[in-house]
Amino acid sequence: MGNNAMKVIGIGDNVVDDYIHIRTMFPGGNALNFSVYASMLGCDAAYLGVFGSDESAKHVQRTLAETGVDTSHCRCVDGPNGRAILTIEDGERVFISSNEGGISKTVPMEFIFDDLDYLQSFSIVHTSAYSYMDSYLLQMQGLNPLLSYDFSDDFNNEHALSLCQYIDFGFFSCAEWTEEAAMELLEKAVNRGCTIAVATRGPQEVILYDSLSWFRQAPRAVIPTDTLGAGDAFISGFLISYIGGKANTSVHQASLIKNSLGKAASFAAEICQLHGAFGHGLHY
Repeated sequence: MGNNAMKVIGIGDNVVDDYIHIRTMFPGGNALNFSVYASMLGCDAAYLGVFGSDESAKHVQRTLAETGVDTSHCRCVDGPNGRAILTIEDGERVFISSNEGGISKTVPMEFIFDDLDYLQSFSIVHTSAYSYMDSYLLQMQGLNPLLSYDFSDDFNNEHALSLCQYIDFGFFSCAEWTEEAAMELLEKAVNRGCTIAVATRGPQEVILYDSLSWFRQAPRAVIPTDTLGAGDAFISGFLISYIGGKANTSVHQASLIKNSLGKAASFAAEICQLHGAFGHGLHY
């Protein structure tokens, strides 16, 4: 990494995605995927979360070491690592079950504030609905980094909107929603305090609202090998391009958003060509 590479961190969930039809487990999780994708996109990336003590945990830790993601502030606790069981049908991932983060759901995330200088050194913190981080967002908001949150697809509207006061970027998966309903949600999210709100809509156009204008981005057409991670890749591609571009004050906000959405769509399409969220499968 160059000295001037942007420093970003994913805080929260890590899992193995266990593909039972091919007996292979791939590292994943919203927060962890962001860290790995950011590293692939040239950032100085870190991950902060809780690992279990089983084979799954060891595989995830090895992979992060291989991909150059800093895990120096993570906790390791005796017990099962986060694990999701899934299969692939026609290139689409199908979730079967999950242990809801394994041991991580019993470990309060308070420890992330043990080293505030470390947290303050990042430009972006990305977290998610599966990261057990909601009660710490107020505290995070007082720190330097911009805060991004992935609400995924099974959020409760009122709860999600109540968190928007603490975050800068809110991402919602709205594949089953009408365009009208998705737009209404984004408008509410921005009114509640988030700077930019984004709805990904499966194979349909992504919609973004920034309180001034509406933006749309069609997904890049690819025949997917595996759609797992596509949403996280879109988020990572967008955030890194947008925050990186913000430093160049001569770029107009609207063109920066359009450009960042385009880069996000291209990166998501690239990730759809890989097995798992980003490869690194371990056969068992």
